Amino acid sequence: MSTFPLSVTPLPFEPHFEQIPDDEAQTSKELAEAMQSILETTYEDGGHAIRSVHAKAHGLLHGQIRILDNLPPELAQGVFAHAGTLDVKMRFSTNPGDLLDDKVSTPRGLAIKLVGVQGARLPGSEGQVTQDFVMQNAKAFTAATPKDFLKTLKLLAKTTDKVPNMKKALSAFFRGLESVVEAVGGESGTLRSLGGHPMTHLLGETYNSVVPFLYGRYYAKLSVVPVSPELTVLTDQKVDLNGHPDGLREAVRSHFASKGGVWDVRIQLATDLEKMPIEDASVEWSEELSPFVTVARIEVPLQDSWSDERQQEIDEAMAFSPWHGVVEHRPLGGVMRVRKPSYELSSGFRASHNGCPMHEPR
Repeated sequence: MSTFPLSVTPLPFEPHFEQIPDDEAQTSKELAEAMQSILETTYEDGGHAIRSVHAKAHGLLHGQIRILDNLPPELAQGVFAHAGTLDVKMRFSTNPGDLLDDKVSTPRGLAIKLVGVQGARLPGSEGQVTQDFVMQNAKAFTAATPKDFLKTLKLLAKTTDKVPNMKKALSAFFRGLESVVEAVGGESGTLRSLGGHPMTHLLGETYNSVVPFLYGRYYAKLSVVPVSPELTVLTDQKVDLNGHPDGLREAVRSHFASKGGVWDVRIQLATDLEKMPIEDASVEWSEELSPFVTVARIEVPLQDSWSDERQQEIDEAMAFSPWHGVVEHRPLGGVMRVRKPSYELSSGFRASHNGCPMHEPR
């Protein structure tokens, strides 16, 4: 984390930084078709519509986000332009589109929704007062381009609801391979995405947007980092999932039954288009070129993170999308552009099949 004053000169965003291939609309269409397949498969299996990715939630939280005052002008952009406190909703998840035993250990996700923001709205979110950020506990996206992502999603669509016991066995195998990679100082996003993620506590993880978005005049990535002692002690802490198919959810619920948590919200401003590209989502941006800087802090008190009321409010009747927000934080890059229709498809499918319209808080 950096400290003030700002130690870098951010690169102002220019429209030509985004390069849209001629066939991107076709890729987006095929991506939506793969998402539709996942949605229909899980609905046929369970009789209830769930999200096409990050279907399984493990913690649903209410908190507040305090935007810091006296931010440098380059950081005082968009929803972070003015100091103040807003309500925030948080949803912790894992990334498959089916509801798996937690022993199929996959990357973790976090979506946050800021409530009460001002500013010109992105198309499709007119009239709303929310800003969503969708993250995972990785530093870059596993696919470089929309077509690469489409290949991965088609494979996931074919394996949705297939041989869950084999998935648990493969997950154990991939975790073993991942531990070998980590023992020599590495980390494999591919192994983790295939079920090789260590069986660690969700609340100790750092979550990143992994793909860039507009940050007012600039462009940036965002991270949410645990900073309070009761959260940092959980970093890399193993969770016993033997005989606990919902063990991650139980661990989160147990934590917030007796204590709260605090996270920093940090921004990494881009300084070099070649080294911090928009169209290659697989590139990790160097923190030596531009460190993350804290712009806000999330505080969550003790609460029931999995009550019936909370499930209905956040898991059933709420959708999270990076396209719910203000123009000053428009998602950037092909991976983000092609996913916009899929986000809309997923929330629409859930609303129509469950008879529960999506609700944006005010």
